[in-house]
Amino acid sequence: MTMPADCEADAARLRKALAQALAEDGLLAEPAWRAAVETVPRHQFVPGFYLPGERDETGLTAWEPVTAELDYDRWLTTAYSDTTLITQFDGEEPDWKSPAERHGGAPSSSSTLPSLVMRMWADAEIAAGHTVLEIGTGTGYSTALACERLGSAGVTSIEVDAHRLETAAEALHGCGYTPTLAVADGLYGYWPEAEFDRIVAACSFRAVPPALIAQTRPCGKMLLTLSGWLYGYARVLLTVDSNGTAEGRLLPGTVSFMSARTHAAPAFGNPAHWAANLPKTGRTARHAPERITEATEEAFHLRFLAQSAVTNAQMTTVGQTMHLVDVVTGSAATLAPDHDGWQVREGGPVRLWERIERVLDAYDAAGAPGPETFTLHVSDDDQHLQHPQMPLLPLPT
Repeated sequence: MTMPADCEADAARLRKALAQALAEDGLLAEPAWRAAVETVPRHQFVPGFYLPGERDETGLTAWEPVTAELDYDRWLTTAYSDTTLITQFDGEEPDWKSPAERHGGAPSSSSTLPSLVMRMWADAEIAAGHTVLEIGTGTGYSTALACERLGSAGVTSIEVDAHRLETAAEALHGCGYTPTLAVADGLYGYWPEAEFDRIVAACSFRAVPPALIAQTRPCGKMLLTLSGWLYGYARVLLTVDSNGTAEGRLLPGTVSFMSARTHAAPAFGNPAHWAANLPKTGRTARHAPERITEATEEAFHLRFLAQSAVTNAQMTTVGQTMHLVDVVTGSAATLAPDHDGWQVREGGPVRLWERIERVLDAYDAAGAPGPETFTLHVSDDDQHLQHPQMPLLPLPT
């Protein structure tokens, strides 16, 4: 499709409006970052994307493709909205010349909403002269913002998906940006360009990868999102010391990123098969599952803490019954509503819901402490969250 003659003028106007909105939300305190948002043409990095629609009769989300050919005005306006734009499902690249509606699927690449991108760059305390490793190039839009702020020579960006990186590289070079780009697994960073002043990950990890600590300069910082198989998330800004250990507070607020592909949860089969081996009777739960499943900021935080108590557990709900499954130990649990509240049935070497309840008990006794009151300590052989009024919570190693 040949773009309308006024495309660039429209895009410039929309960029200024986006920058103004982000500034009003307090996300562009530095003039240099505002200038970057006003300059980088996001539409050049998203020739097509999917937006969620209604659920179909089977309960799957219907994903609608949006391209300039299908609806130019919607495509350009949405490209400059504060929205995450899904660009890939299940690791399969769409055919943007003839895109089709999708039903279900797991998003595997996206252009992250600009407010979150700017929040990440700001929280990483990036300053002029810093060298930065970005993990997760994606479409290349966030990479371009970093190049605009720091200069291309200071930016290295890696991406595990070769096709994604090729597409991003074309867009970056087309816009005049020349960062160091490489196909690499974020778990191992990128040794050829190390050491870095800052490492910022646009994916999530179950635990802090040791290679990233080794590639950070002493007194340098890493901004990472931690996640797990219960899909609990937390962000942490770690400072690396000269001994190769790291420490930092969790950051407030809620955010989620797709897992690093090597840290993604394994398939666990049919929940009914796991439940069939549980005791026929159980006990009344001290805490309802809503404590960690509700759509609230507290539940979001609690799910991350609970996950640290059962690091290999996964969760799914069938009807009104919540299932917990641990593929590593073979443990399982179900929570089903009854007249007394919720009945728990547990089996296997790890009592999954009992462990979660202990964390919830300690959290309540400590006065419901927020994320920013927890410190993450990382050494060669241990990673754990610490709070002065709660037990240590380990991360997977």
